[in-house]
Amino acid sequence: MKLYNSLTRQKDEFIPHEPGKVSMYTCGPTVYHFAHIGNLRSYIMEDVLERYLRYAGYDVTRVMNITDVGHLSSDGDTGEDKMLKGAKREKKTVLEIAKFYTDAFFEDCKALNIKTPDVVQPATGCIDEFIHTITVLLEKGYAYEAGGNIYFDTSKLKQYYVFNDFEEEDLAVGVREGVEADSNKRNKADFVLWFTKSKFDDQELKWDSPFGLGYPGWHIECSCISMKYLGEYLDIHCGGIDNAFPHHTNEIAQSEAYIGHEWCKYWFHVHHLNTNSGKMSKSKGEFLTVSLLKEKGYDPLVYRFFCLQSHYRKGLVFSYENLDNAATAYKKLVARIASLLPEGKKSSVDAAKLAEIKKTFADAMDNDLNTSLAVTALYDVLKADANAATKLQAIADMDTVLQLNLLSAAESATEPQKEENGLDAQLVAWIEERIAARANAKKQKNYAEADAIRAELLASGIEITDTKDGVKYKKI
Repeated sequence: MKLYNSLTRQKDEFIPHEPGKVSMYTCGPTVYHFAHIGNLRSYIMEDVLERYLRYAGYDVTRVMNITDVGHLSSDGDTGEDKMLKGAKREKKTVLEIAKFYTDAFFEDCKALNIKTPDVVQPATGCIDEFIHTITVLLEKGYAYEAGGNIYFDTSKLKQYYVFNDFEEEDLAVGVREGVEADSNKRNKADFVLWFTKSKFDDQELKWDSPFGLGYPGWHIECSCISMKYLGEYLDIHCGGIDNAFPHHTNEIAQSEAYIGHEWCKYWFHVHHLNTNSGKMSKSKGEFLTVSLLKEKGYDPLVYRFFCLQSHYRKGLVFSYENLDNAATAYKKLVARIASLLPEGKKSSVDAAKLAEIKKTFADAMDNDLNTSLAVTALYDVLKADANAATKLQAIADMDTVLQLNLLSAAESATEPQKEENGLDAQLVAWIEERIAARANAKKQKNYAEADAIRAELLASGIEITDTKDGVKYKKI
C-alpha cells in the first residue's frame, strides 16, 4: 500500500514500525460548537483509512483526542479560547459545553458510519502528562519561561518547518494569518506549552503546576495523548490539511525534542471542503451540519458517498446541486444492487471470480486510498462477468470499508413496494432507476426527456405520481 506522506511530499510504501500492527492518531474536534460537514469530511476519510487497513489484515489501534481546553481562536497562541467563547455564548460551564458538543459530534459520526476510535481522550484528563512532558523539555533546554508562560524554543531545532519550505521572511509578523507579535517569545515561531498569564481573567479551567496556576497550550495535548496510548513510535498521524502548520509542525517539534528520535513516519492530510465562495468554516457563517442535511431530507450516507467520489487530497466543492447528483447516483446504485437480490439467493459464490473482483478494489485503495477509483470498481462489479451471488459478496466486502449500507439499503428499497404492489424486486429496481433518471432530467431542465421516461413507465403498466414526500408509483 502506498500513501501520500506530507512529510516526504511523495507517495511512500506503507511499512508500520511493528509488522502487522498499526498505531494511528487522529486530531479530534474542539468541542465548542457543532462540527460542520467540512470537518467531517476529514473524519470520513480517516475512517476509510482505518477500515481499509483492517480490511488489509492489519491490527489497528486508533487514538483520538477531544480538545476541551486550551485551543485559542488563532493557531498563533492568540485570540479567545474557543471553549470559553462557547460557554459564554450559551451561558453554560466549559465542561457542560464540552459534554454537549462531544455527544453531538459522535451522533454525527454514527449517522455517517464513522467508527469510534479505540481510545477517545479529552485533554482535561491528561494534565499530569502535559506537565511531565513540559518539565522534561525545560530540563533539556528546549523550553523557556517568559512573561509567566512556558514556550517551546524552535531555534534549538535543526529543522522546524518540516511540511513546507517556508522562508523566514514569509513568516514576518502580520504577513501570515496566525503569526502575531508576542513580546515574550525569543523567536517568532516559538509557541506556548503552558499559559499562566492568560489574557482572560475569567478562564474557567486552570490547574496547579510547577510553572504556576494555568492551563496547557493546544499543541502539547496531541503529542502527550498519542505517546500515552501508542508509545514513542507512531505510524500514521491524521488531520485536515489546515492542521499541518502550525499544529502538526509543533507536535513534531516538541515530541521529537522530548523522545530524542523520529516520532511519526507517515502524515495523512485531508484537503478542504469548499463552497462556491471558498473554504467552509464556522467563522464565515457557512455552517452546514449533518443535522441540517437531515432536516433538508438528505440521508447522511449520501454525503459520505459524495465525499468518497473524490480523492482526499483534492479540494471538494459542496453545493446542494452536487449533493443532489450524489443522491441520485446513490439511489441508482442501490436499485441496481437490489435487482441482484432475487438471483443472488439462487446461486453460489465463485471464489476465483470474487478474488479477481476484490483485487481491483484493493488496487484502487492501495494507490493512496483512491476512493474515487474504488467507487468505480464498485460499479464495475455490476457489469462483471460473474453470477449474482458473487457480485453481492464482492459488494458486501467492499462496503466493509466504504460503509454505505448498500445491501441493507437495497433490501429496504424493494420490500415496502414489493409488499404493497405485488412487484418483484427486479422490476422495482428498474422502476427506481427510471425514476432517478427522470429526476436528473428535470434537474437539467430536460423536460422532454422527463416526460418520455414517464411515458415509458406508463407503457410498462407503472403509473407515477409526484408528491411532497417524493415520487410514488403503482401498477395499473
